[in-house]
Amino acid sequence: MERRIIRVGQAQAGMLDKVAEDVFDEPIDPVRLGAYLAEPTHLMVIACADGEVIAQARGMIHRHPDQPTELYIDNLGVTPAHKRQGVATALLDELAAWGRELGCEEAWVGTEVDNEPARRLYEGRGSEAET
Repeated sequence: MERRIIRVGQAQAGMLDKVAEDVFDEPIDPVRLGAYLAEPTHLMVIACADGEVIAQARGMIHRHPDQPTELYIDNLGVTPAHKRQGVATALLDELAAWGRELGCEEAWVGTEVDNEPARRLYEGRGSEAET
């Protein structure tokens, strides 16, 4: 099975018509999706396999007058059948690369204290937990 990582813009919105379970928290609303993709500081990458979206990661660029530009990783979801296969890591790598291209010097993410799989993922990539 070939897996592709894709940066999503308006031209790729139709790819989100076929999404595997648990990739997003709720069904995609086309109006909300259009508004999200219209914002140049909103980034979304997806992983596709066999014509279906199997994972997604989203981020936002934060620009500050007194601090480095940063990428906030807002959301990540992988369908259960594709977890622990490197999909989330590939999405994070692509999202971080895109952020760097847009001037981000740092990245940060928030997750629940009890979300052990997410914490292992982020901490395994060098993130330091703060409470």
